[in-house]
Amino acid sequence: MDSATVAVAAPQRELAHRYAQTRARSVLLAEPLSAEDAMLQSMADASPSKWHLAHTTWFFDRFVLAGLSGAPARDPAWDYLFNSYYKSIGPAHARPQRGLLSRPSLQQVLDYRQQVDAHLLTRLRDGDLDDEALQHLQLGLQHEQQHQELLLTDIKHALWCNPLHPPYRQDLRAAVSAASPLGWIESLERIVTVGAPAWPQHATFAYDNESPPHRVLLPAHMLADRPVCNAEYRDFVEAGGYRDPRWWLSEGWALRESEDWQHPLYWDDALQREYTLGGWRDLDAHAPVCHLSYYEADAYARWSGARLPSEFEWEAAATSQPVAGHFAEDDHLHPAAAQGRGLRQLFGDVWEWTGSAYGAYPGFRPFAGNLGEYNGKFMCGQWVLRGGSCATPRGHVRASYRNFFMPPARWQFSGLRLARDLP
Repeated sequence: MDSATVAVAAPQRELAHRYAQTRARSVLLAEPLSAEDAMLQSMADASPSKWHLAHTTWFFDRFVLAGLSGAPARDPAWDYLFNSYYKSIGPAHARPQRGLLSRPSLQQVLDYRQQVDAHLLTRLRDGDLDDEALQHLQLGLQHEQQHQELLLTDIKHALWCNPLHPPYRQDLRAAVSAASPLGWIESLERIVTVGAPAWPQHATFAYDNESPPHRVLLPAHMLADRPVCNAEYRDFVEAGGYRDPRWWLSEGWALRESEDWQHPLYWDDALQREYTLGGWRDLDAHAPVCHLSYYEADAYARWSGARLPSEFEWEAAATSQPVAGHFAEDDHLHPAAAQGRGLRQLFGDVWEWTGSAYGAYPGFRPFAGNLGEYNGKFMCGQWVLRGGSCATPRGHVRASYRNFFMPPARWQFSGLRLARDLP
């Protein structure tokens, strides 16, 4: 192998190590599940664990291997089953019916993963991928990490729907929590730059919806130094917050009535326990409240005389902070309080709802080709969350990262941080 070939192959061998680790993590997350568990789909917004394992493999198969000579043939039927929403590629099986896919079996899906992994790892170790394939592979790893979090949130909802409320894992460690008193950090009116340089033109990965960098005017405001905790949110519930329409947006109140919401998802009616991936546990008064819809987060903020921060207020605060917190690798898979002074817990523990609608930045350009469907076409009717959660893989998020969900969504590890205007 000549020196030029060695120079090309070395980065690809490093990427091979990351690929193998990321892919193995997904299988590890599915190990506690039976084949029956892996088929469960408890609502249209969630997907079976088996489907997550197959779809992430399909992504590499479709966007990396498909253009390479000697790649294994793809079953056209699986192309239909495991496409998610890439309409430019072709039709896809209806999302609400993914739980009906008893075939292919879980073992067949795992075999599919092994086949694709073996082929891709050989190509990487030989330094045999061109620039486009490498870019698609790196995006595929980020995509896989997103689905690792979804696998956990989706199976949590599915197991909770079982009257026996079985735990996902019996051995999850409960974190010991003790919250510091809520404080406020003031920020004067200023112009800040938000967003990330476009990838792959810039070497550091960022999704297309994070770019381009641009300037925004922030009003003078205060930002709470930590997320709202369970005890504080329980005060809202006990004060009749779920019975008083004054605090709720109209659509949120109508949904609260039709769904009979009385408290956050997974709390018991006595407000003393909550269902976790480790089963039922006493409600940790100090831990960040989670599994709130946008409507619930907004109602609490109004009740407390505050508001949700804009995504730009959040990003401006987070840019100066280390990306540190409770992430999936800590193996709690549930939020915990963090003591200290100043801004804390901006990353990990709970996704924080913002008051910002999910839209395009000025000058937004979607990824090229079919991958342009990844983010841009969802920029309607959704709201931005920031920071990651206890189910997010460590290293996956950054200050500019924009998550987004419809406002009724409650099954994610979503909480809130308060903001207030300064006169």
